[in-house]
Amino acid sequence: MRFYRRYVLADDETEGVGLLFWQRIPWLLIGLIGGICMTLLVAHFEKIIAGEIRLTFFLPIIVYLSDAVGTQTEAIIVRGLVRHRPHIFRYLTKETALGIALGIVFGLAVGGFAYLWFKDALLGLTVGLTMFIDIAIATIIAALIPLLIYRENRDPALGAGPITTAVQDFVSIFIYFAVASAVLFTFG
Repeated sequence: MRFYRRYVLADDETEGVGLLFWQRIPWLLIGLIGGICMTLLVAHFEKIIAGEIRLTFFLPIIVYLSDAVGTQTEAIIVRGLVRHRPHIFRYLTKETALGIALGIVFGLAVGGFAYLWFKDALLGLTVGLTMFIDIAIATIIAALIPLLIYRENRDPALGAGPITTAVQDFVSIFIYFAVASAVLFTFG
C-alpha cells in the first residue's frame, strides 16, 4: 500500500480480496440506496408513465448516455487528481462547455429519432430536451463529485463511480419526467 494525501490507496494487484471488498462496499451501498430512491422516484411519476407509456422506451438511452458522458468526465478528473494536477476551475469550465456541445448533438439525435419513430413532435421535443439537459448536467456532476471526495481526503477512484452514477441516474430520471410533465401535459 502507498499513502496518497491522508488516505490509503490499495494496490489491487497485491492486496487481498478482503481489503479490496471493505474499501469498495461502503461506496456501493450508497449506490444501492440511490437505486432504491430512483425506484421510488419512477413510481412517483406513475400517472405520467400511464398517460404516455412511450416515455419508458427512451429511459434506458437517456440514463445510459448521461452516465457514459459522466463516466468519461469522471475518469479525466480522477486521472488529473492522481497526477496531482487538480486545476478545478479549468476542468469545470471545459467539461461544462463539452457537456453543452455533447448535449446538443445527442439531444438532436435522440429527439430526432423519437420524432421519426413515432411521428410525434412533442415526444421528440421531450426526449431531445431531456437528453440535452441531462448530458450538460452530467459533466458538472461527474466533475464535482470526485473533486469533493478528494477534498475530503478519500480515494476518488473508489467513491466517485458509485456516487456519481447514483446521483446522475436520479437527476436524469427526475429531469426526464419533469420535462415530460411540462411538455406533454402542458401542450399535449
